[in-house]
Amino acid sequence: MRNKLLLIAAMIGILFFLSGCTEINEPIHSDSEGFWNQYFVWPLALLIQYVAGIFGNSFGIGIIIVTIIIRLVLLPLNVKQLKSSKAMQDIQPEIKALREKYSSKDAKTQQQLQQETMKLFQTHGVNPLAGCLPILVQMPILIAFYHAIYRSDEIKTQTFMWFELGAPDPFFILPLVAAGTTFLQQKLMMAGSPAAQNPQMTMMLYIMPIMIGVFATFFPAALALYWVVGNVFMVIQTIFIRRPMMKDDNAGGAKK
Repeated sequence: MRNKLLLIAAMIGILFFLSGCTEINEPIHSDSEGFWNQYFVWPLALLIQYVAGIFGNSFGIGIIIVTIIIRLVLLPLNVKQLKSSKAMQDIQPEIKALREKYSSKDAKTQQQLQQETMKLFQTHGVNPLAGCLPILVQMPILIAFYHAIYRSDEIKTQTFMWFELGAPDPFFILPLVAAGTTFLQQKLMMAGSPAAQNPQMTMMLYIMPIMIGVFATFFPAALALYWVVGNVFMVIQTIFIRRPMMKDDNAGGAKK
């Protein structure tokens, strides 16, 4: 739940950041000054243009390929997140037992609860912050994508399928697909886990897709395309990585 709340706060922050950024109307080029421009926006714009050139100057395909490359680079981090999430699920009975043991709300008891919980995390190699890291890493990438697209005339004026990359999808197809794939990704992540029984998590299952769909409605279609491709990648990743872990766990339980 904490990770989801962090994601919401980050997305809201992005909304305000992107809408009020002072450099958004300044074209990006090799002479653009500043650490952000030189090491994030301009290299990403160049990469999109280079990949697009390989595919007959199709900037839509360029964005898709670059998105997949970024997801592959982040794959070890996401695998670590999945393993940490699985480990956290496995120790939930022990965490519940600790909370029952230290149920008193006085400061001393709560401090003992925190200490014992941290010892439990260390014993099982669980990092409670591991789930936040992929979210935080993706935020600057998402912002850099927005700048690379919107501040580059070579990219934002191009069309791909039915939409212009630098303008919102006129038919709202991408926002709907972005919302749908976000829902599917979260549904797969929650399948078979205790979180699926949590009413708060169930509520987030529906709130997050709505938020993503609203953002995708107003932002450039290229950004929605990036989100859709990223979601599809995450769905495939979840099927091929998380599902085997769940099968191994079920097999182990059956042997017992």
